[in-house]
Amino acid sequence: MNAYELCQRHVVTIRRHEELSTAAWMMRERNVGCLVVVDPVESSGGWLPVGLISDREIVTNVIARDCDPRTVLIDDVMEPHPVTVRDRATLEDALQKMRAAKVRRVLVVDDAGRLAGLLSREDIFEHLTQRATFSSPTPRRELRLVESARL
Repeated sequence: MNAYELCQRHVVTIRRHEELSTAAWMMRERNVGCLVVVDPVESSGGWLPVGLISDREIVTNVIARDCDPRTVLIDDVMEPHPVTVRDRATLEDALQKMRAAKVRRVLVVDDAGRLAGLLSREDIFEHLTQRATFSSPTPRRELRLVESARL
C-alpha cells in the first residue's frame, strides 16, 4: 500500500486570494478541518499545492487576534510550505515525514508536484486497524509504523 492508494483524493481546495471567511464557510459546508491552497498548473493542467489552511490557523491567527475574517486573505494566514510526499511513498515514509515535521497530514503529489490527494495519520491508523487481526500477533512492520507515528 502506498500513499496514493490510501489518501483522500477528493480534496477541498481554495485559492490564495480568497477571503478567510470563504474558507471557514467551505470547511463548515464540506465538513473538513483543512483546505489545500492551490495554484493552477498552466502547462499540464491540475493544481500545484502552495499552502494549507486549517481550522487551527483560523483560530490562532485570526480569532485569537480579534481580526475580522472578511478582511483577511488566505495568503495572509495559510501554512505556506505544506509537507508533501510522493504518490509512490510508503506509509512508513509518510508517517516518518509527519513525525519529523510534527504534522497530522501530508499532501500527496505526483511526479510533477501536482496535487494527488491528502493523507492523514488517522487514515493510516484506520487502515492498520482494519488489517489487524486480534487473534494473531501484529506483524513487525505494522508495529514499526505505529511506533514511528507517535509524536
